[in-house]
Amino acid sequence: MRVGTARKAAHDWVARHGRALPRFAGAYFSGSTVGLDAADTLSPYADVDLVVALDTPRPPPKPGKFRHAGALLEVTYEPWAALASPHAVLGDYHLAPPLARTDTLVADPDGRLAALVAEVARGFARPEHVLRRCAHAAGRVRNGLAAIPADAPWHQQVTAWLFPSGVTAHVLLVAALRNPTIRLRYPAVREVLVPGPHEGLYEDLLGALGCAHLDRARVTEHLAVLTETFDATSRVPVRTPFPYAADLRPEARPVAVDGSADLVARGLHREAVFWIVATLARCHTVLAADAPAAHRRLLPGFRDVLADLGLFAYADLRARGERTAAALLPRVEEAAARLVREGAPPTRPGK
Repeated sequence: MRVGTARKAAHDWVARHGRALPRFAGAYFSGSTVGLDAADTLSPYADVDLVVALDTPRPPPKPGKFRHAGALLEVTYEPWAALASPHAVLGDYHLAPPLARTDTLVADPDGRLAALVAEVARGFARPEHVLRRCAHAAGRVRNGLAAIPADAPWHQQVTAWLFPSGVTAHVLLVAALRNPTIRLRYPAVREVLVPGPHEGLYEDLLGALGCAHLDRARVTEHLAVLTETFDATSRVPVRTPFPYAADLRPEARPVAVDGSADLVARGLHREAVFWIVATLARCHTVLAADAPAAHRRLLPGFRDVLADLGLFAYADLRARGERTAAALLPRVEEAAARLVREGAPPTRPGK
């Protein structure tokens, strides 16, 4: 499917369904497809991220991933209050990139999004705002790693450790004016750091996850664990509400499983580990709640994957997180500041 065809599907969904939402304030594209040409071929492992702004302080739960007109969409609701201030948006490392471009707008009934985009585009690459966004991402690392819950189930503790650990990559992507992509953050930050003077830092980013030493054969075994676990989870009638439940439906398999398999096939097996672990932890959160027998049956495979990362219990997550925050993050921030000072290579926001 061409990117333009997928975008037309998103426009159609907004026209048919988005505009009917209470307090609809507009919609825009976000994520990995921002900056692509309409004639480009959409990766079979990608979805089209669509943000719907609602003029309400508490939007309903996001619908997540679903198929519409043949395209895999991921729809998120954003309260307009989060977008109302251009200065605040310029300091938010997730909000700013898509709102620095006029070609991301899908619907703008009263012109507020266009006015916001004009302001954000003017300030997006200014060093003071880039550094603010780097600081925003770094704060996510520190705060997240300090808040790993000691009393939560293992799979939830892993999620609480994994995502803030992975934001170390986002700090550098923000500094380089790159899209702070979610699933592909490690391949993306590799493009920024390797080859170059920060190549050792890249190895340390992987080391903080515990996957720097893993070879392709071992990650292929972990991929098999993911495949079995995802397929079991996707068949479970989910009764307990989870914000990422849509990422575990059968239609999301190309992103969750096949995308990781593609990375392994391309020799980016270490970079695939982040999303393999993220998806496994999410699967076990659903299984523990709604299919406990399957959770117990599949748990040894999950524990084997974590054991290869040197993680066996909460104390390991806590110690790894403390080392990341105290030793690795300051080096990441220093490298990010140097990238900002040197000036990122010309690129469009979202690329």
